Amino acid sequence: MEAIILAGGFGTRLRPFTFTRAKSLLPILNEPMISHLVKTLPKKVDTVILAVNYRREQIEEYFRTHDFGKTIIVNEEPEPLGTGGAVKFAEKYITGSFFVLNADIICSLNLTEMLRFHEKKKAVATISLWPVENVSEFGVVDIKKDGTITKFVEKPKAEDAPSDLINAGAYLLEQPVLEYIEPGKLVSMEKQIFPQIIQNTGRFFGFKFQGHWIDVGRISSYISVHVHLLEAQRKKYVIGEQCEILGPLTHSCAGNRVRIGKNTTVESSVLFDGVTVGENVSLDHCVIGEKVEIGEGSNLKNVAVGDNETIDKNTTHDNAIVWNQPIPQGYPNKQIGNVIGE
Repeated sequence: MEAIILAGGFGTRLRPFTFTRAKSLLPILNEPMISHLVKTLPKKVDTVILAVNYRREQIEEYFRTHDFGKTIIVNEEPEPLGTGGAVKFAEKYITGSFFVLNADIICSLNLTEMLRFHEKKKAVATISLWPVENVSEFGVVDIKKDGTITKFVEKPKAEDAPSDLINAGAYLLEQPVLEYIEPGKLVSMEKQIFPQIIQNTGRFFGFKFQGHWIDVGRISSYISVHVHLLEAQRKKYVIGEQCEILGPLTHSCAGNRVRIGKNTTVESSVLFDGVTVGENVSLDHCVIGEKVEIGEGSNLKNVAVGDNETIDKNTTHDNAIVWNQPIPQGYPNKQIGNVIGE
């Protein structure tokens, strides 16, 4: 059985960290985001197809040096093809039922239970469903008691909403679904393909789950997923290897070879490998890239510091990006500004 993992985006809202790495390789608790997802795959899934584009070689290198007990296929798209296009582009590897998953969603969905539900219902398609409070911000599903989805309703008024359940981005599909997708085109599964399956088959189901669901698409949600997972594990912090930590960490994660000076406080922050922080520094809701040096007496709040940057001593930054290096060629030309509040 196969799983297609969508990992092709630039991750522009996670700049400057995606200037230097694939989004799916961003560390979460000192482990690449995509590895958290691969570890949740059912045993029945023996082949993982990675739909990639940006920084393909980094992703290839990671899976070349890390064994997950599954066949890993890096399927490079010639251009971004959307959810449906990426699935169609992987068609030659599909042998039967298959998952389609987003590399940037960290959640408590049990994929083995979802597979069991899908098989029991003899579904053509099953999608994961997550409850939300404000239905008017999302497309919600109209769903029967047996789990059959009859339609999607886009951003309804609260009083008109058929449910409080939204598409949570994990799909389990049968091979005939591929026939609905035109090859070589930018295709949205959600807007173009799913309504056809609902109409033609009546075998389109929703699998509800609870716990947590975080779309790691922004700096703020990247920090939030760390805080949530630490709380779930009842840990105040996680520290990598060969570290020297002389100040308190709360709801924070430090990578390998991190040095933190005396009287320095780190709150709800993520420090990548090789970071050096001086004495009497305050880091509050910050993400600090690899091999960054932060001078003593500095105060940073809601700040993203890119790899290999240096912060002079006694510097104050609030709600900012620090990136003083060239933007990689081919990276989308987006204005660099207020990342935390985006």
